[in-house]
Amino acid sequence: MAQQDDFAPTEALVDAPAQQARQTLDIRFTGSGSEYFRIWIVNLLLTLVTFTLYVPFARARRIAYFQNNTLVGGDPLGFHADPWKMFRGYLLILLLGVGYWAVSNFLPAMAWLAVVVFMLLWPALWRASLQFRLRNTSWRGVRLSFQGDLLSAYLSLLPFFLPALAFVLFLPAVQEGEQMAPDEAQRGMQIIGVTVLAFIVLLPWLLARIKRYQHGGYAFAQERTQLRVGNGRFYLLFLKTGLVSLLVGVIAAALLFALFFLVMGGQSGVRAVLSGAVRPGVLGIVLLATGAGLAYLLLPLVTMPYFGARLQNLSWSGTQSPKIAFASALRFRDLFRVTLVNWLLIIVTLGLYWPFAKVRAARVKLEALSLEVQGPVDQWLSRAQQSNKGVLGDAAGDFFGMDMGL
Repeated sequence: MAQQDDFAPTEALVDAPAQQARQTLDIRFTGSGSEYFRIWIVNLLLTLVTFTLYVPFARARRIAYFQNNTLVGGDPLGFHADPWKMFRGYLLILLLGVGYWAVSNFLPAMAWLAVVVFMLLWPALWRASLQFRLRNTSWRGVRLSFQGDLLSAYLSLLPFFLPALAFVLFLPAVQEGEQMAPDEAQRGMQIIGVTVLAFIVLLPWLLARIKRYQHGGYAFAQERTQLRVGNGRFYLLFLKTGLVSLLVGVIAAALLFALFFLVMGGQSGVRAVLSGAVRPGVLGIVLLATGAGLAYLLLPLVTMPYFGARLQNLSWSGTQSPKIAFASALRFRDLFRVTLVNWLLIIVTLGLYWPFAKVRAARVKLEALSLEVQGPVDQWLSRAQQSNKGVLGDAAGDFFGMDMGL
């Protein structure tokens, strides 16, 4: 692996006046739903015919399409991965998944061992996936790379597995057909409660660690980025998302009650139903079920775009190196509008609108990004092409072709 100093600032590359010159490179997405639909339908059919063995080849075609249609400063990104290497990685992940399922179902007493093996392997596979994806991505003839070290990958991901390990190790074991004793049931509920509460409290910190590792390992033309965002910003994001969820829940409950009030014929009808004197009719039950379903869909429809837009802005606007700085201005209302239309059309078309939805979502997310660079880009790209430093990385990522869709 390239040493850390390969990506240190190279102030001697340009003269002093040029160092002060900054330019903003906009990001545009030129893909279309009709073009991607043809790729998607072929990928879907071949995946079904081959019993999912075509998945890595389909993923390679999908990534190549989206990256080739992503223009940074007017020049497209390239994707150079060998699908057969991705196929090896897919078989390894498939084997691990089947092994985990088999142990969990046929040897439940050894479930803790499967979790431990998963914990030991997954951070290394995650890092290999990041290396493979970045190493096979290029811009203007220069390959990107991922320089995050293996130890940091384990330190970033391992805390996520601790709740699962706590469940497996400390929950009382119950044989099939047996009933749990009251004291064991109480202890089990306490373990679940404490574990879930601790996970919720630590989730923003865990997400911050993962994003800091990811965005702190991107390297391009002797520039290695860092994520300069504190943990408090992530906690604030989760707090705001929770408040938005609460507000959506209150509005949905108010609408549901209003519908119930109208269907039951006012205050007297509601009291009669609540007291048990009158049963709601079939129409009332249908309307209430419909209202409850809509309220259930409303929560993710609002909170997911809100959290996604704020997380993208937080992560990318804090990602920078001495000569590169990203910016993201994704607005909630834009992402919400796209998400709402996508959901409706996917339902109406029975899923056939899916590729068009992916293109629309990619466009609104990518075109909210921009890139500010310092100094003459052509000069340090030319030096990077000549030296070709820092793009080889770890051979394991290339051999297994790990790509987890990150």
